[in-house]
Amino acid sequence: MSSAPLLSGVLAPVVTPFQRDLSPDGKRLVGHCRWLLERNCGLAVFGTNSEANSLSVGERIELLDLLLDAGLDPNRMMPGTGCCAFPDTVRLTSHAVAGGVGGVLMLPPFYYKGVSDEGLYRSFAQVVDRVGDDRLRIYLYHFPQMSAVPISIDLVGRLRDAFPGIVVGMKDSSGDRVHLEAVLRAFPGFGMFAGNETLLLANLRAGGAGCISATANINPEGIDRLFRSWQSDDAEAIQSSLNDVRLAVQQFPLVPALKKIVSHYASDPEWNRLRPPLVELGEAEGRKLISDLEKLGFEMPGLGGFAQP
Repeated sequence: MSSAPLLSGVLAPVVTPFQRDLSPDGKRLVGHCRWLLERNCGLAVFGTNSEANSLSVGERIELLDLLLDAGLDPNRMMPGTGCCAFPDTVRLTSHAVAGGVGGVLMLPPFYYKGVSDEGLYRSFAQVVDRVGDDRLRIYLYHFPQMSAVPISIDLVGRLRDAFPGIVVGMKDSSGDRVHLEAVLRAFPGFGMFAGNETLLLANLRAGGAGCISATANINPEGIDRLFRSWQSDDAEAIQSSLNDVRLAVQQFPLVPALKKIVSHYASDPEWNRLRPPLVELGEAEGRKLISDLEKLGFEMPGLGGFAQP
């Protein structure tokens, strides 16, 4: 088992830029990842807001290699590797572990609904056994609204017992504070990441590890400030200011909104491109989004020097 410290803090499910032919834009991705890392934000590449499930297995492998070849710190990476077919999950996970990443974020197989805990256990167990590497660290991805396949507390316990030191944490994107705190009560010290920053303070107070948030793509410094000062007297005020930014963004579909924001603050229209079936915000929506952020005094200093190739 790896002796490297477990991941903690703030990570972004890094938005994936695309070129005009809709192939991934590796140069812009590297630049945005550098900007995030310089602001103490880790890289949960190939997450939901990365449009990961619109990327092929080969594209994810190529992009991860590109990030590693660019010298970005693998210890601050938690790539998403969970697929419907466990051989795909094995391939992505093995490649990530060989690259030295700090952990992998693993969705359950999400096409079949109403499956049993036993079936999910067997799927995760196949991945662990076939990867066969004691450096593997799995963060389970609980996002029932999107996957429609929840990861029960009983299943978490069974996986932890079967694979100690390998199943080490979870991203809870349910938005359910009660569930998040129940997991931490059941498994003290479990590496729990809240699925967005509105629950960051509550998660840290309950013993969690941090958050993996879509809006860390655009507000990494603000969210990191709360992570570092959550025990201070002004923690509630910091949390409130983060919530304001989050609410301004999530009034629109998150991925198109994030790309509009990055495009605007980087002065780079190439960022405002999505793979179907997702589509860009309309002009009126984009104007309202930027206007609402500007009313909050929102900025993304230094982005232009990184986000453009």
